[in-house]
Amino acid sequence: MLTVDRLAKRLRNWTRYRTTVRELSQLTDRDLSDLGINRSEIRFVAKKHARG
Repeated sequence: MLTVDRLAKRLRNWTRYRTTVRELSQLTDRDLSDLGINRSEIRFVAKKHARG
């Protein structure tokens, strides 16, 4: 069973994930390359970031 704290943490992580995906998706391929990220890696990077 999910406690309120665990549910709140999941919501924060999901929000952080979606925000990161949105922001990285708006960058150009060159900007992503400067960060060392391929466009195909955006979801992976966002998931890693969201989990802290």
